[in-house]
Amino acid sequence: MKKSVWKNPLFLIGFTFIAFMLVSSFMYSLVWGNEVRRLYFISVEGVVVESSPISPKWLFPLGTDPQGLDMLGKIFIGAKYTILTALVIAFLRVLLALPIGFILGTFLMKYKKYINGWIDSFHYIPLTILAYFLLEPILWEPFGGFPNSIVERFIIEILILTLLIVPILSALFGNEVSMLYKQEFIMSAKTLGAGKWRIIFKHILPGMKEKLVIVFGQQFMQTLIIFIHLGLLTLFLGGTDVDYQMVNDPPRSITYEWSGLIGDSFRYLQGAPWVPLTPILFFSATMLSVSLMIEGYVQTTSGHSYYRKKFKAAYRTLNERKDSPVPADFEKVKM
Repeated sequence: MKKSVWKNPLFLIGFTFIAFMLVSSFMYSLVWGNEVRRLYFISVEGVVVESSPISPKWLFPLGTDPQGLDMLGKIFIGAKYTILTALVIAFLRVLLALPIGFILGTFLMKYKKYINGWIDSFHYIPLTILAYFLLEPILWEPFGGFPNSIVERFIIEILILTLLIVPILSALFGNEVSMLYKQEFIMSAKTLGAGKWRIIFKHILPGMKEKLVIVFGQQFMQTLIIFIHLGLLTLFLGGTDVDYQMVNDPPRSITYEWSGLIGDSFRYLQGAPWVPLTPILFFSATMLSVSLMIEGYVQTTSGHSYYRKKFKAAYRTLNERKDSPVPADFEKVKM
């Protein structure tokens, strides 16, 4: 009897957290819009005992930022922009790379070695730096204001962050398809007269179902990491609001998305650590939730642990390197 992934506790924990953040974000915006509570200072008997940024308190469980804005409210507002944009980018990466991978693994198998050699060069390009130079003219507000709307900026950023990964992901899918194409059941189907497209849709695609789910989750987490890197470079999702006045405020996020909350508050890490650590905590919790969903899905569909298998493989490789009398770098050169 086939088990349901919705009965796996790990999958449910991860899914519940992400669903809770999205529902809470939309409910918050529906009720309060983008308004955030403020608390400038706390006084006792007319004496100010603490001013913003205020450390976490009962009514402000995550504290406030230097402008007195409630960190929890900012997190709820920015959750939908951060999580949904990362989901869209991850989905588009898989959607665009998958048909290219099918073509590489079936129709272009003779040229796979040369194509992979060209695509491998993308591994050595710092993705964050390349994304920064491509997105800086779009997301950094010029002196006269943004020439395009926030929707256009979101679309351009999604397309750029998607297309940067498509070549690498296509090669990964192409290698997976070519391995499946050499399996005995595929050879039997070819012998019975099945064409390449029928083999792809009836045999290869169902065999890659687990792989696609894992890659989708990995791409979602990688997108969140890129958001964090760009946030530290003060390039925020949807655009960076820049103040050009003589006495200016630091660049800030327009949408309260989480990478912007990190980028415009990281300088408070020593004096008010809860300000930058709050979005970092929610980034970490979101990535952990996706990891739990991947683990739960693999346990349900295959019966084994995905991450335990990876740890065992990494540990075995490390031991083999230690036991080898030849240095690892020499082995790579020799190969």
